[in-house]
Amino acid sequence: MPVRMVESPAPSNSSGANYGQTCLQPCSLLSVGQAFSGTQNVSSPQKDEAWRVNVRIQGCDLDHGYLCGTMEALNVPMADTPVVTFWEGEIVDTKNHTFFTNKWKATSEVDIEHWTKFPSFSPLLSQVEVDGGKSLDLSNYQYIFMRWKEQYFVNVGADCGLTIAGFYYVCFSCVDGSINGYYYDPNSSPFQKLELKTTNEGRSGFSFSSYELQ
Repeated sequence: MPVRMVESPAPSNSSGANYGQTCLQPCSLLSVGQAFSGTQNVSSPQKDEAWRVNVRIQGCDLDHGYLCGTMEALNVPMADTPVVTFWEGEIVDTKNHTFFTNKWKATSEVDIEHWTKFPSFSPLLSQVEVDGGKSLDLSNYQYIFMRWKEQYFVNVGADCGLTIAGFYYVCFSCVDGSINGYYYDPNSSPFQKLELKTTNEGRSGFSFSSYELQ
């Protein structure tokens, strides 16, 4: 979702031949067609505000640390219609992606500042500070960490007054399918929190309007 512009068991360390080559286990709650619903807090010093948000997973490839989906914001004040974006995600698996972003204007300090917002990240912190988590075995960890980067607006133009310049730090629970995230963009309100829960519709999803993805 675009934002408004403003001024479990602890993972183990892998070693030897397995260094950095672990693969995450499939999770039924993080699969193609799965739907989530919740809110994103977009409050600023001037105003408290939250947008209702729906997300649907459109693709997931754990072997390559990739997933993608759509995000729909339902009550954006400056928009006459729900705003839908298409996003692509990096799954932190220590094989394809580590906890260090190395792009999108995010330094390692910014990464740590955001990842430590998630309590489930605490057992990983010391090793991530050393090597970005490359030597961690996350294959059986009950949480999956990701970055979601919106790529384009699906149903509105780029001149809609919103921005998708930033990205989300995301933590997904394999136990209950809940998602927590924080949006990072140096030019937007800091730490806009995303909170989503899996919907009862599951893989059938909720009712999006019909949009054509590029």
